[in-house]
Amino acid sequence: MNRRCFLLTGGALVALPSLAEATPDDVTRVLRAAIGNCVPQKGRVKLDIPVMVENGNSVTLTVSIDALPEDVTAIHIFADGNPLPNVAHIRFGPSAGHPRLTTRMRLATSQTVSAVAEMTDGTCWIDEVTLLVTLAACIE
Repeated sequence: MNRRCFLLTGGALVALPSLAEATPDDVTRVLRAAIGNCVPQKGRVKLDIPVMVENGNSVTLTVSIDALPEDVTAIHIFADGNPLPNVAHIRFGPSAGHPRLTTRMRLATSQTVSAVAEMTDGTCWIDEVTLLVTLAACIE
């Protein structure tokens, strides 16, 4: 193997995304970075996502919150099985309207997806869905 081939192969390996999942410590770290020391409670947040996903390349999810529009400051979405567990962070202003979000995301593998809502009173609410992905994304 000549030097040029060696360098190209090494560069290609470095450029490949990691196939590993985020560790529990990674997920805890990004959650703490988003909501600080607030302890999320179950309820008030509804994460609507299919529990059986045929193709992880485009998965639709909806997050809705049982609260007045002026009571919600942010929605955070995490996918603990993706190489990068941060999916989205959405901030709401006082005139944002009904606190509801619909988007699409990629899922690397079967995992738990979490939606966390931050409220103006300092509380945090969470909903989690564990789902099965039959055709993974995030690995090419």
